[in-house]
Amino acid sequence: MEPDDFEGGWDNRVTLVDGRWVDRTPRFPDREPQLRREAALLPWLGPLLPLPVPAPAVVSEDPFTLRHAYLPGVRCPGTSPVHGAEIGRFLRALHTVDTREAIRHGARDGGTTHAEVGTTVARMEREVLPLLPARVASAGRALLERMATPPPRTSVVHADLGPEHIRVVAARVTGVIDWGDSGIGDPALDLAWTTLGADRAFADAVLLTYQPDEALVARARDWHQLGPWHEVLYGLGEGGPAFVESGLAGTVDRLERFS
Repeated sequence: MEPDDFEGGWDNRVTLVDGRWVDRTPRFPDREPQLRREAALLPWLGPLLPLPVPAPAVVSEDPFTLRHAYLPGVRCPGTSPVHGAEIGRFLRALHTVDTREAIRHGARDGGTTHAEVGTTVARMEREVLPLLPARVASAGRALLERMATPPPRTSVVHADLGPEHIRVVAARVTGVIDWGDSGIGDPALDLAWTTLGADRAFADAVLLTYQPDEALVARARDWHQLGPWHEVLYGLGEGGPAFVESGLAGTVDRLERFS
């Protein structure tokens, strides 16, 4: 099955080579460390997980390029309970990986990850919060205060687990890709889209197989609310006004629905 999107995302350009290999190059120099972390971490992490993940290697330094075998599939529609159950099992396995060994194999440590969250939340307070309409401003401020607090526990996390990073063929999940944001962090982040952004049947299957406690569910809800704020920041930078507009619309919608 051919991929449904090979333009890449905000961070990387992606090319399919000879129908067998995926080459990824950073769009911006500060994205290169993300790819280097993947090259160090994923060959060790992959065998510990119940679903395929890339096992990338550096194939060029100029331009910097990472290559891994193509994992067939299309983006996950987030509708199937079969897919949801597979992702729930995958996340249970991922979140129980030994964090010390993961750090030894290149994962960012929890202090670094939380410091990056803090920097981003501070930017959101300065740049996004003033753009919100008055009716949701207090809820937005309270959300940022909660997200600035360290999580009660940490684990190895993918940290960007949305539909475009889960590949499926028919009833099978064929891969989980794009691990550049991974590290030791809040496991609730991986439950944000999978339990709140996906359709109910998919989300219920994730919850049934993962079985998070109420505190983790609440924290996932906060991460889900924070998602569109990142889109606003991207729009205020290289993305442009369209991302600001759509990100603010999503921010307001989620604050009104979940606060």
